[in-house]
Amino acid sequence: MHLIPLPALADNYIWLLHDDDGNAIVVDPGDAAVVEHALTARRLALRAILLTHHHPDHIGGAAALRAQHGVPVYAPVDERIAEATEQVRDGDWIELALPHVRFQVLAIPGHTLSHIAYVGAGLLLCGDTLFSLGCGRLFEGTPAQMLASLDRLSMLPGETWVCGGHEYTEANGRFARTIEPANPELQQRLQDVAELRARHRPTLPVALAGELATNPFLRVDTDAVAEWCRRQGVGTDRVARFAAVRAAKDGFHG
Repeated sequence: MHLIPLPALADNYIWLLHDDDGNAIVVDPGDAAVVEHALTARRLALRAILLTHHHPDHIGGAAALRAQHGVPVYAPVDERIAEATEQVRDGDWIELALPHVRFQVLAIPGHTLSHIAYVGAGLLLCGDTLFSLGCGRLFEGTPAQMLASLDRLSMLPGETWVCGGHEYTEANGRFARTIEPANPELQQRLQDVAELRARHRPTLPVALAGELATNPFLRVDTDAVAEWCRRQGVGTDRVARFAAVRAAKDGFHG
């Protein structure tokens, strides 16, 4: 499988996966025109659409693509996603013949209550739940729900490629540095990210192992994040620590 992040809208990524025979799937197509251009340029045939959650910047192009290509649209159970032809739930498996790929569905509420991820082919297609050096805002879920979702993703193999829905890494990194300024792996990641963006290159996908070493939202149990929380007057409860870090990010303008 070949993996291509397609920049779309302001800072979204639509994930395009295809095999050597020209069979493709797209994940969270917020803009149909971007997908159509990529399919034409690469001589690919669209076979399926996967959606992680209901926000318009992730599903906005799904109806047009479905109408044009007659493909199934996999999505979480959510009445706000009218484009879905196949509703999937936690623990379901999606097996496609073309391209030949198999994904497990994971429920990961927090950003939205019905948010799901697709895991397969060495990839974690996680929408707006996990970003590089960050996580999604809590529009519908609670801190406990989001932390449980991130804990679940943290258990995946370290070599899994994280495919988040936005190019937020630079801004997330500036915040992460305020939490763990002495983290050498974070310092290296920030340097790498600056070089990539200077060349207008995407910072995703990124290996989960790297995120476990640098992303403060995956590190609420580390001594460094616990010490930061202690200085903010937050106790030892890990959900409270996560909530404190998330609240600090919400108010961060660095």
